Amino acid sequence: MAQEITLSTATRTNLLSLQTTTQLIGRTQERLATGQKVNSAIDDALAFFKARNLTSRASDLQTIKDGILDGINVIRAAVQGLETMEQILKQMKALATSAISAPESGTRAKLASQFNELRSQVDNIAEDSSFNGVNLLKNSTTAFQGGADQLTVKFNERTEQSAINQLVISGLRAVDFNTIMATSAQATGTAGVTTVWGQTGTAAVSGIQAALRAIDSALVTVRQAAQAFGTNSALLQIRADFTSRIVNTLRGGASELVNADLNEESANLLSLQTRQQLGTISLSIAQQSEQAILRLF
Repeated sequence: MAQEITLSTATRTNLLSLQTTTQLIGRTQERLATGQKVNSAIDDALAFFKARNLTSRASDLQTIKDGILDGINVIRAAVQGLETMEQILKQMKALATSAISAPESGTRAKLASQFNELRSQVDNIAEDSSFNGVNLLKNSTTAFQGGADQLTVKFNERTEQSAINQLVISGLRAVDFNTIMATSAQATGTAGVTTVWGQTGTAAVSGIQAALRAIDSALVTVRQAAQAFGTNSALLQIRADFTSRIVNTLRGGASELVNADLNEESANLLSLQTRQQLGTISLSIAQQSEQAILRLF
């Protein structure tokens, strides 16, 4: 049976001190390497889990903020489409006004052809005003009747649906181009067929005036929709800015709980290294005292 080696009290004390100092040096070096004073639940369970909860919520809100920004882009695409549609409608109105004052049937027929082309471009603009697969102006088989998408934008991580937690934006459904379509159909004739716009007298004027009334109604609706979308976009931008500030606050709070003061840790490391050197010297002195006893023999 091997005999146990007995160390003197001075030697054992110095060894324990060196072990403790080595552990502290390792912990300080880890803090300097990671930049955090709490790297696991062992370091500080309360601070570790509080910081994790704050970071998790910040991550969730960052995802929500991305959704808000996507919603803003969807609305911007719709507003840009509405602005372009308004320009086209104004051109259509100018053509119709010119057709009333033009006495020649041939001139009116050409104006009617241009009018129809512009009307088809209104539908094309609506179909192209989408972002990330969402279109608030999307046309259907019957010009703007139920074809538009609905945009739902969440404001926070709560699951219940309410006006406080989310914003629901309905697509443009109120614009009815049926009257314009009917009028343009009258303005489109085959060879040898006299169209309403190509006629002279009250029938032609009445048809053109019907188109003008439809255009005026469409202009009002387009402008009102653009204003409503603009208001929603401003609201979403406010929420996006607010969410961004909340995310920064949460991440800052988490950092305060776990981040290390690098200046302080650097000073601690220097102090511990000095303590380690002194401990090594002290251990050497204790061992020299024991060797002096051996020399007596």
